[in-house]
Amino acid sequence: MRNWWKGRKYILAAVCLCLLAGAVAPRPAKPAVPAKPVQQAQGVLQGITILVDAGHGGTDGGAIAPHSGTPEKELNLKVAQALRDELEKSGARVIMTRDADMEYSRNKRADLTARLDLARQENAALLVSIHMNEYRSQKESGPQVFYRAGQAQSRLLAGAIQEAMVLELKPAKARSAMAGDYFILSLDIPSVLVECGFLSNPAEEKLLLTEDYQQRVAQAIRDGIADYVSLQIVETNTVID
Repeated sequence: MRNWWKGRKYILAAVCLCLLAGAVAPRPAKPAVPAKPVQQAQGVLQGITILVDAGHGGTDGGAIAPHSGTPEKELNLKVAQALRDELEKSGARVIMTRDADMEYSRNKRADLTARLDLARQENAALLVSIHMNEYRSQKESGPQVFYRAGQAQSRLLAGAIQEAMVLELKPAKARSAMAGDYFILSLDIPSVLVECGFLSNPAEEKLLLTEDYQQRVAQAIRDGIADYVSLQIVETNTVID
């Protein structure tokens, strides 16, 4: 009996050592799973050149937000930069008239002419000029998109952006796109001027000063542009040149 137990002790000891060795010894590494290649989404705006104009700049500050004292040119640039990022995510090639606080000339007509020349040089298919609105009455509110009278494609582009901004921003006053006499809209390509909201309205000024709302404005404009381009592709079965 004593010899039998002695043998059992040796067996148990051996088993324990094996289990301990298994717990301590490193396990063989699993073969690495190759990472899946990341594919860039091909958006509806793929390959389309869009000129984004941040209105004003340099010595031309534009309107001044009455409560914060923020010049329009700063907010225009922030929204324009956010719009550039959104458009590029959708595949567009974006040309910025300015990416800093600058102007081409202190002469307003010369400054705007230089921006239009840039659109021509880069063969832009669309032009979007970003601005902020103001009015003597603080009650006026809501984004509004303008196009040049007589330009059918500009009117369609303005309508698509206006609809997207109303749908996504849900402003207190839902405005409609309108014809406007703006020199920046004088090219023979679909062109719009977007007044993102009224700085003269205290509630809207407060919104326009926030990064979150600026991003929402940019996304709405991008969606409107995408809707317009999608419509053109469906109607003509071709991509805008």
